[in-house]
Amino acid sequence: MEEFVQFGTRDYWIMFGALLVSRGMDALSTWVATPNLVLEGNPIARLLGWRWGLPVNFGCCVLLAFWPLPAVILSTTSLLVAARNFQSGWLMRSLGEENYRHWHVQRIQETPITLFLLCLAGNTFLTAAVGAAVIYFSNRLLLPFGIGVGIVAYAGAVAFYTLLAVWRLRRNEIRREQLMARLRGSEQRPDAQPQLEQVLCGEELQGK
Repeated sequence: MEEFVQFGTRDYWIMFGALLVSRGMDALSTWVATPNLVLEGNPIARLLGWRWGLPVNFGCCVLLAFWPLPAVILSTTSLLVAARNFQSGWLMRSLGEENYRHWHVQRIQETPITLFLLCLAGNTFLTAAVGAAVIYFSNRLLLPFGIGVGIVAYAGAVAFYTLLAVWRLRRNEIRREQLMARLRGSEQRPDAQPQLEQVLCGEELQGK
């Protein structure tokens, strides 16, 4: 395929179809796992929501179909993200978004951070190694090269958003401890407990 393709050509519709299916699977798997986007790790997707996220994704499919290499990369990454969502989507949906978030946070808090990071590194590095091998043996052919880059991009996205979530969790825990320490000296006041609960509730909402 050429670096750019013309609208209406066979190659354009192939790229557009691949993007539409892959982005559609990503959206469907997200809806299955977290219909209210409570568990969505991408802050941009959470900001757009379903109302704006779907048309923005459709517009990206229309535009990126002109450029085969990014189209293959995004399609590969989106399909892998969708597969990951479907893997745990049934559990998220059955427990409920808030219950799953609480359960997941508890599991992270009870796990030594070094063990958690080691497992995350094993997951992402091994996945990226597969992508790097595909890139190396692709001989710069567009399709295998784009798939390899997409696999590496997926591994990078998993690492980035997982670390972002852990950082936000630890930041909220530190802020919670600081608030507890600041209010602990006022526990004898009649209004201390309601004040404490109100502040902690606000911190919990900010962490969502």
